[in-house]
Order: sequence, then structure tokens, then C-alpha cells
Amino acid sequence: MVFAKRIDAAITNAIKAGQVAPSPSKLASALHYTVTPGGARIRPTILQSVAAACGDDKPELTDAASAALELIHCASLVHDDLPCFDDADTRRGKPAVHKAFGEPIAVLTGDSLIIMAFQVLAKVAHLDPVRVANLMMVLANRTGMPNGICAGQGWESEEEVDLSAYHRAKTGALFIAATQMGAIAAGQDAEHWEELGARIGEAFQVADDLRDALYDEETLGKPVGQDDLHGRPNAVTELGIEGAITRMREILGGAISSIPRCPGEAMLAKMVNAQAEVLTPIKWRATQATVPGE
Repeated sequence: MVFAKRIDAAITNAIKAGQVAPSPSKLASALHYTVTPGGARIRPTILQSVAAACGDDKPELTDAASAALELIHCASLVHDDLPCFDDADTRRGKPAVHKAFGEPIAVLTGDSLIIMAFQVLAKVAHLDPVRVANLMMVLANRTGMPNGICAGQGWESEEEVDLSAYHRAKTGALFIAATQMGAIAAGQDAEHWEELGARIGEAFQVADDLRDALYDEETLGKPVGQDDLHGRPNAVTELGIEGAITRMREILGGAISSIPRCPGEAMLAKMVNAQAEVLTPIKWRATQATVPGE
């Protein structure tokens, strides 16, 4: 896929820029280790899809935005896995960064990737200063407080949790960033693209809950049962497997109907359906025939 090649190239170039000698070799290696293999690259793919639907008149900006978004996501995974948070031993089928390199390097890796994300955007500011400033603002807003993934992590330390705010920040934030940054990169207004990102993020959360319930650690590539272990809300616990499947379909239907009018509207609808296939656990597909009304 063209998007995948563009995304991987942009991320590879960003990491190489952070490894230029002289640099500490362990931290330099950890940067590469963290972003490879890349997983599904769902968020930057959504960003690229939205930009393409809106004309993608400055592809270099789109590529930089895609890399920046994925670097933030990878940084969040490194930090999430630390003993002070999820204390996870594996990620994407291999040892978590803190297991492979130690906790100090893991902390520095996450920090470095966050900073690198904004460096990537700053390097293309000459192409369109206004668009890049807006890209930076959206990425910062959906990374920090009060609307970003940092806020999502922070909710887990509260005695009383606002579930809607928690899910929107923890999971939805970077999907909202994906749709809004794709629009901005192509010169469009970000505001109209928030709902699509929020709905995709909500669908991803339900799908993640389903995978956590249906898969084992070897299949999933990371520890399972983390929500139960840490007392977090979970769609399968609240709705059951069939109820969660039904909810997922409702969310995706809403996501398609929320797509703003644009030249690539039909393409985006196909993208949402394609992402549904990516998100869908194989074991889930086998249960679809049992869902009432099908």
C-alpha cells in the first residue's frame, strides 16, 4: 500500500536523524527497537486517508504529520508498559522496552520520541507555517492535558473516574488527532473532523476489549486481562461479547455517517470498513452469526 511505504519511510528518516553520532548507543538502539516492527500503523493510515480524501496538496506535510503521530503513539506504549503503570513484559510479541533495555532507557526512549515528533513537524514548517502550527497544536492537545493521552493515563490514578472523559482521552485522543491532522495537512478545517476520529477511537476501544477477552498473550503479543487486573472499565465486562459486537457495529455505522463532505468521501467510508477488519479479532468473526438480528 502506498500509505504504508510513505509512513514507514517518514518514521525511518525520523529515527535515523535521532541516531546521528555521537549519540548514546543504547538509547539510539531503543528508538529503533520501539518503532519496529510497526504493527498496523492504524493512526497514521487514517491520517493519510483523510489527507488524500481532502486533496493531499502537500504530501510532505502529510508524511511528517503521520510520522509525528505514530512517534507519539509509540512513546505512549513505552510509558504504558513501565512497572509504575501496566508493568507489562511484552509488546508486539517481543520484550517491552524496559525489559529489553532497562527502565531508565525506557523512560528516555518515550521522552525522546515525544520530542522527536515535534521536531519532525518543525522541519517542514517552511512548507506552510500556518498548517504546521495547527498540526503542532492538535498533536499537543491530544497528547497532554486536559484532552490527551496523558490525561487518559492520569484518570487511572483518580478515585472517581469520568468514564466518558477517560475513554476519550486514553484511546480516542490520538484517533481524533489522526483525522484532524489529516485535514489540516491538506489545508482543511480540523473542527469538522473531530467526530469521525472520536467514533473510530471508541470503536477501537471496544475492539481492544474484545481482543483482550478472546485472545491469549501469545496471540495478542502483549499481556491480556489488564483491565480486570487494574480495575478498569471494559466493554465486554459491561455488555458481554455479543453486546460488545453490537456496540462496535453501531459505532462504525455512526463513524461512516459522520464523514464530512469531501472529494474522497466514498474512499473514507471504505477506509472505515477496512479498519473494522483490522480491528476485528478472528475469533469474533466466528461469533457473528449468533448476533441477534443477523
